[in-house]
Amino acid sequence: MHTDQTRQIVSQLRDRPRARVLIVGGGINGVATFRDLALQGVDVTLVERGDYCQGASGASSHMIHGGIRYLENGEFRLVRESVQERNGLLAVAPHHVKPLRTTIPIFSTFSGIMSAPMRFLTHRSGKPTERGAVLIKLGLTMYDAFAGLRRRTPWHTFHGRRASLEQLPALRPDVKYTATYFDASVHNPERLTLDVLLDGLAANPRARAANHVALVGRDGEQVTLRDELTGESFQFAADVVVNATGAWTDLTNADLGSGTRYMGGTKGSHIVLDHPELHAACAGREIFFEHTDGRIVLIYPLGDRVLVGTTDIDADMDEEAVCTEAEVDYFFDLIGHVFPGLTVEREQIVYRFSGVRPLPRHDETAPGFVSRDYRIERREDGNTVLSLVGGKWTTFRAVAEHLTDDVLSELGLQRSVQTRGLAIGGGRNYPTTDAGRRAWVSARTELASAERLDLLLERYGTRADDVLPYLGAQDAPVRGLGNPNELSTGELDYLVANEQVFRLVDVLVRRTSLAFRGLVTQELLEHLADELADRLGWDAARRDAELAGSVSVLERLHQVALA
Repeated sequence: MHTDQTRQIVSQLRDRPRARVLIVGGGINGVATFRDLALQGVDVTLVERGDYCQGASGASSHMIHGGIRYLENGEFRLVRESVQERNGLLAVAPHHVKPLRTTIPIFSTFSGIMSAPMRFLTHRSGKPTERGAVLIKLGLTMYDAFAGLRRRTPWHTFHGRRASLEQLPALRPDVKYTATYFDASVHNPERLTLDVLLDGLAANPRARAANHVALVGRDGEQVTLRDELTGESFQFAADVVVNATGAWTDLTNADLGSGTRYMGGTKGSHIVLDHPELHAACAGREIFFEHTDGRIVLIYPLGDRVLVGTTDIDADMDEEAVCTEAEVDYFFDLIGHVFPGLTVEREQIVYRFSGVRPLPRHDETAPGFVSRDYRIERREDGNTVLSLVGGKWTTFRAVAEHLTDDVLSELGLQRSVQTRGLAIGGGRNYPTTDAGRRAWVSARTELASAERLDLLLERYGTRADDVLPYLGAQDAPVRGLGNPNELSTGELDYLVANEQVFRLVDVLVRRTSLAFRGLVTQELLEHLADELADRLGWDAARRDAELAGSVSVLERLHQVALA
């Protein structure tokens, strides 16, 4: 048991307030760079002011994709790298990254052939012009070619109106074609990020990572870190600082004493629906299409819920990113655009979320045409600061490799370990066939029920073997859930002991998908607060503060109405 006042990881940072490299930012790119540097044997420390995967990394569309629409921007290098990284993640993280059948409904044949070159040349959206079948066929052919012969997904297919409506009968009846191709999905990006983090911590005894620790200033060659749970500050020194704070990169550089204007992020929002009819209409595939304003949007079944997104709006970094009512109206409109026979009500929204993409400053360029590629900016001022500008989820391994190589160069070191093809966390020895899963489950039926084992394997991959010792014979659901498969007391013991759980809301939003699926009630919050208070040594005041803070986050940022 531990308390906030004696957080072990913060004590470690204070007792040894130095590292060769300090990474600021615990999103997927910062965490992946942490893992890569730890694998090279570098003394590296990562700090994150909130929880891991709390910002844009946790507000993604849950896709691992090449970005077919980036072809229209001329970003061929990025698309090639992205589809190859997608292929790699399907192999090294099969517990979280799954093939995703994606269908594009098409309502014209030749539309967009003339306007697409103008969009390519000017990077201005202009008057929306629908992309027709010829243009989409060309794009998908290029997309498949970039995936290469060692692809892990099938080639795209085209279907005419009759076959399209047979497969997807709820589609608009005037659909002319559908194009179906495969990308990949990551159902729980937060858990994949944690897997990468845990790999980094295990790779190197000198590697340290702390959430809820913020960089708040600089004093010469040292930076000032603050424990966000206690308010205590301390100094920390590093030869190289890696700024991986995404859309907040300029603000972090300001705290480091540098005025930069690298970033120009855009806000992307999503809603999650409990809508069985819409779920059935998707027929197990993502519906990916161009809305009437030219924006590429998606309807995506995730488990028993449906994710709908996304917007692309210039963000004000002084305001919290929230999904507005106007954006909800936009989402309802895009659903009606392809599934006109379905009705969607606000009461069917179980969760909303919004994040700011870490895009470069783009001045007059339309948000949809801002490059999704990345670059690394170097500044020298007492110590070296490397700032990551851009970067998308799919390419996190490649981004981390680039950043790591730059850091190694600064330190005069050589790369000793390659991350390409290196299994991530619970993806090691993960059974990818039905027979393999049955064998894995049957070998452990003395420890838990087959149903429970199968769910744990899906949630943690083969790292589920680390969870099982915490379950025990008395494992029971956290009160307010009624089903141990959702979250049990033993599983909560594991999370607290191994995954730096220090806040109630972190369990609801990032360690589990309880909030995402709309399963959080006031009763659950009360009982979970009691469970964490017991494990973390909270007094009554801290327990009540955590409860109130979680209610505020859920209502303010995710519009969750607690019953």
